[in-house]
Amino acid sequence: MSRYLVTGAAGFVGSHLVEALLDSGHEVVGIDAFTDYYPRDLKEANVTGARARPGCSFLELDLADADLTRLVADVDGVFHLAAQPGVRGSWGTTFAVYVRDNILSTQRVLEAAAQAGVRVVQASSSSVYGNAEAYPTREDAPLQPVSPYGVSKVACESLAQAYAESFGLDVVSLRYFTVYGPRQRPDMAFSRIVGSLLNGKQFQLFGTGEQSRDFTYVDDAVAATLLAMSGAPVSRVYNVGGGSETTLAEVIATCERLSGKRLDVRGEPASAGDVRRTAADTSLIRSQLGWRPRTTLEQGLEAQLAAARGEV
Repeated sequence: MSRYLVTGAAGFVGSHLVEALLDSGHEVVGIDAFTDYYPRDLKEANVTGARARPGCSFLELDLADADLTRLVADVDGVFHLAAQPGVRGSWGTTFAVYVRDNILSTQRVLEAAAQAGVRVVQASSSSVYGNAEAYPTREDAPLQPVSPYGVSKVACESLAQAYAESFGLDVVSLRYFTVYGPRQRPDMAFSRIVGSLLNGKQFQLFGTGEQSRDFTYVDDAVAATLLAMSGAPVSRVYNVGGGSETTLAEVIATCERLSGKRLDVRGEPASAGDVRRTAADTSLIRSQLGWRPRTTLEQGLEAQLAAARGEV
């Protein structure tokens, strides 16, 4: 049994990771700042079950100013998932929030981990690639983000490399490709599609619907994250993609078929910073860690619909 620190523990992926760690017999110290990016009650609901379990403790802390040294020194590893998410909201004056909650907070986590000599597995994003030059995209592709959010994630990866080179920090970065499933953030497309279908509300489609993404079910993303902590070589970067590249229009059609309802779609202009396509080359994580995505897109969408209906 190990003791792990999970930042962003009340968020979408973080809350699933906390449960997986507890299921494996580990102790968890969860940290979340409960920022106002989306309603607090949704995050509270994410962790209600985990909070009641033995071996789990939660702290409401802001990584940008909390005393992290003692916390990190008391664990065997850190899963750093906390971040200000979202491409559309990262432009203009709100970029200051991304600098604080992504770049500064990550630097402070890495600093504390380097002093304590513990491994960090940190969440990065496919947004670091921007509109990639080749698909599927490998980890050694140029990093050319087209949004301030993507820029902040490149900065976090660069900080990790700097701490690894200068202080011997053991850090692994995971570039998640569009994670979905139960508890997905309410601003994300699948969550909005499902909510609109079940509640009979209009869905805002940004762009033509022909933009495609490599969608990754949350349980598969968590499995990759656990493997990165236990088995990845030092200072590696991995793509984590579900192998389900699909257009948003095809996703809508699948959700309509699964739900038996028609979606009322209102077209909107494409958002600045939204890329045309993502597709992950996952050969590196497959060969080095033995990871494989297990959930098809249809299976994952069925699970997300069921959770939204309150069936699970």
